[in-house]
Amino acid sequence: MTEDVLISTCGRVGRISLNRPKAIHALNLAMCQAMIDALLQWRADDAVEAVIIDHSEGRGFCAGGDIRMLAESGAKDGVEARAFFHTEYRLNHLLFTYPKPVVAFMDGITMGGGVGISQPAKYRVATEHTRFAMPETGIGLFPDVGGGWYLPRLEGRVGQYLALTGARLDGAECLALGLATHYLPSEKLAEAKARIAAHPDRIGGILGELSITAPPATITHQIDRINRLFASDTYEEILAALEADGGEWAERELATLHSKSPQTCKVALRQLKEGAEMHDFAAEMAQEYAIGSRVVTMHDFIEGVRALIIDKDNSPKWNPPTPEAVTDDWIDAIFAPLPENEKWTPLT
Repeated sequence: MTEDVLISTCGRVGRISLNRPKAIHALNLAMCQAMIDALLQWRADDAVEAVIIDHSEGRGFCAGGDIRMLAESGAKDGVEARAFFHTEYRLNHLLFTYPKPVVAFMDGITMGGGVGISQPAKYRVATEHTRFAMPETGIGLFPDVGGGWYLPRLEGRVGQYLALTGARLDGAECLALGLATHYLPSEKLAEAKARIAAHPDRIGGILGELSITAPPATITHQIDRINRLFASDTYEEILAALEADGGEWAERELATLHSKSPQTCKVALRQLKEGAEMHDFAAEMAQEYAIGSRVVTMHDFIEGVRALIIDKDNSPKWNPPTPEAVTDDWIDAIFAPLPENEKWTPLT
């Protein structure tokens, strides 16, 4: 057991509270394993009828995974990083297939790994504090933890836009796009959790009663523009469309993309294209594990973490340095299936 995640039962629900406030509750291997152990125990326990996932104090919900550890491992041999991904993805899949209702309270920063443990939940609660993003193109990783499944299933090309730009959404935008199922004021969360613990058979009704009308969702005004300018699955064509548009919004997004890893952007577009056609979440996770086991040891991820997290100079030197230099063969190698004895497998 780890103190980085608090496991308890309250009334008729199991409760998982992320508890690494200094790291904005970023997930590590021990946290993922503790969550799996609790979920498996509750799955077999008739006294537990639902599960709540939230965070303890601080700016949670969950800022992602332990990026520094992943980069240090990737710079050596990638063994520790692969072990983390293998366990984290098993947690993601367990939540996706869980037979009891799960309620995720996305009250605060919900990025990367935080997306992976909230999106499989039947009930996903956003608040005025929610800041949702998949910012992996900025660190040379890729939008994993099921991003290849969830993002292409959003309206139009919004998923591709989020994957490429790392754009941050507020709680109202999450609700409008279906990333959240309910929008509650943060002062109502304690009441919601207490009532759910007492009446886990009434979760939908309780959250509905405590919901308020969300503020206007800014991104809805951009969807037509996103659909037009991010229409292609070829990264160079998206850049050309933004450049040809010449408007203020397009220029701002173009500048954002020029700061991102060209390799990661091409990986993300292919990942979402193939993920949209997948019929099995486990197959998606197996592919993401193959991608992750490779990119974690590659230049762009180690350089991205150096530039944004270690040295904080925010000036990563990507290699390959341009979209044109990231060839189809380069991407094919990243997506190649792993040998049978190295593949990701779900929990039996």
